[in-house]
Amino acid sequence: MDSAFFSMIFRMKYITRWGLMRSSYPETLSEHSMDTAVLAHALACIGASRLDKPVDPMKAAVFALFHDAGEIITGDMPTPIKYHDPQITEAYKRIEAEANRTLFSMLPDDLKPYYEPVFHPAKEDEAYWQYVKAADKLSALIKCIEEEKSGNSEFKDAKAQLLSMLSSFDLPEVQVFMQEFLPAFSKTLDEQSRE
Repeated sequence: MDSAFFSMIFRMKYITRWGLMRSSYPETLSEHSMDTAVLAHALACIGASRLDKPVDPMKAAVFALFHDAGEIITGDMPTPIKYHDPQITEAYKRIEAEANRTLFSMLPDDLKPYYEPVFHPAKEDEAYWQYVKAADKLSALIKCIEEEKSGNSEFKDAKAQLLSMLSSFDLPEVQVFMQEFLPAFSKTLDEQSRE
């Protein structure tokens, strides 16, 4: 049986993010997904090691790898449009869910159980999706910081909004990450190397 699932997943590298913004460098969905996976893993590691939470960082990372997979089919909907109106938001969620169902249906039946939690989240995995949601916002914030470092002020408002969102997250892991690891993203390579 021929399956297009993985060839579709590998198309993430063709989907560009931040379509309404002038970027110093383009960011693909593939890059964003990897960054989000690294961050979700880090947040879950902080939760497990410092806050004694019963979480598996590997599971958080895998969920994050596929968190925007539906955008292979839908493309990246800019945030100001996606959340401008509740009806648009609801319609986009339905479209996103259908895109995820389409991708999932491309898997051979024997592999579906392994991908089921990724494409059809269960209630008991809600904590992991909170890590993914926070990591998604942290990834966007880091993009804003990197653009700012490049002299691009286009991301100034997005950065302020993301900082506000992240400060209201009910996850102590996010605050730990922001205090301990986020400042290094504003430094040059030489400054980071001296620490």
